[in-house]
Amino acid sequence: MKRLHHWINGKPGAGSSERYGPVHNPATGQQEKQVPFASVEEVDAAVAAAKDAYATWGTSSLARRTTILFRFRALLEANRDAIAELITAEHGKVHSDALGEVARGLEIVDLACGITVQLKGELSTEVASRVDVASIRQPLGVVAGITPFNFPAMVPMWMFPIAIATGNTFVLKPSEKDPSASLKIAELLAEAGLPDGVFNVVHGDKTAVDRLLEHPDVKAVSFVGSTPIARHIHTTASAHHKRVQALGGAKNHMLVLPDADLDAAADAAVSAAYGSAGERCMAISAVVAVGSIGDELVEKIRERAEKIKIGPGNDPTSEMGPLITAAHRDKVASYVTGAAAEGAKVVLDGTGYTVEGFEDGHWIGISLLDKVPTTATAYTDEIFGPVLCVLRVDTYDEGVALINSSPFGNGTAIFTRDGGAARRFQLEIEAGMVGVNVPIPVPVGYHSFGGWKDSLFGDHHIYGNDGTHFYTRGKVVTTRWPDPADAPTGVDLGFPRNH
Repeated sequence: MKRLHHWINGKPGAGSSERYGPVHNPATGQQEKQVPFASVEEVDAAVAAAKDAYATWGTSSLARRTTILFRFRALLEANRDAIAELITAEHGKVHSDALGEVARGLEIVDLACGITVQLKGELSTEVASRVDVASIRQPLGVVAGITPFNFPAMVPMWMFPIAIATGNTFVLKPSEKDPSASLKIAELLAEAGLPDGVFNVVHGDKTAVDRLLEHPDVKAVSFVGSTPIARHIHTTASAHHKRVQALGGAKNHMLVLPDADLDAAADAAVSAAYGSAGERCMAISAVVAVGSIGDELVEKIRERAEKIKIGPGNDPTSEMGPLITAAHRDKVASYVTGAAAEGAKVVLDGTGYTVEGFEDGHWIGISLLDKVPTTATAYTDEIFGPVLCVLRVDTYDEGVALINSSPFGNGTAIFTRDGGAARRFQLEIEAGMVGVNVPIPVPVGYHSFGGWKDSLFGDHHIYGNDGTHFYTRGKVVTTRWPDPADAPTGVDLGFPRNH
């Protein structure tokens, strides 16, 4: 069985804690690798390496940093298939979806390659006689990223390219369920010429996470995951005086108005609900049908959902793969098996689904629930699987009120031909990302990603301008250089004069 390793100070490290976690192939259900769980001492070693590297990396030129990132981008492009294969083997998503994940990560590398524009300061001259004031941004030091299983390449790339481009050094704690993509990325960064210690990878569980949150040399923590863990990350790291951006869970709604193109809305709902087996924080998990269109819309969704081809992610004909673990598959299934008792109509039941020849895989089929009460757990909980709930309301206002009553505020969408309704929606809805006839409104790299309410803990969204601001801090410098012709003015204890 293959044993994975940490990546500390520019080289692989086997791990000394004697604690390991299993890494399964979700399509077969078989354990194929084991990953070491870092001890406190190993986390400390990674942070120490990052701190030592910061002494020179933090003062290196922008030209040097971006040159290395350009080389990394070329290597990432050349190796995108290899990274996608690692993702498919450990996460289970189909190869095309894994390639898409790498492509979205590349957007942030592109942004980091051009970080010089975001780091430009400001200068005001002659604010007083021969006095100039400048605003500059400087790196924080050692920063950490704690990332989820559902996007093992993309989410780390939402963080570290901007962090290291702005002069910080980085310690990544990826998900222990699919850790190999992060190690491949570390190898490519080293090949691109990134100095030892600037990027480090430590695997593990709560022991590793809590040490990063508590370590005095870690200045900031980025996190993407569930809301309970995001709240813990934010509370703990903030108590240790760290800057924190912690992105939590979601219950993303799609409001469909009576004037919408129902074929387009059904296509979008199926793609957004069942892509990547629903294991997306931006997946549409609740469709809100307004007025009399509910029955027709549900039927169109059912027709499309039934045709989805489920199979191993490395099969080019597969459109949806398995779930990450058997335990997660069973939890997702429980929401479907209990839905009828909570008042929902089960239109499609994907529980008990298997794939011939891969019977031990973590399979679940497509599930569609209609007329779901807002009290049902299938609606209130973030399921993170291929289960779509349809709720019915009579009016636009009822739909907006329903969506805004959710404790989550990550992303939402409206489908309509009415520009006035769409404009109202984007202003009235309480969510951080809004799509108009776009079901998954993930921003491009130069805009920031993040939600509201229980979907975000901390003040900064991730990547974009917010990412640059999160990984840097502002400094204002006021300067006066005396003119050689000036006579000494003597001591003046009064308040400084600007005029």
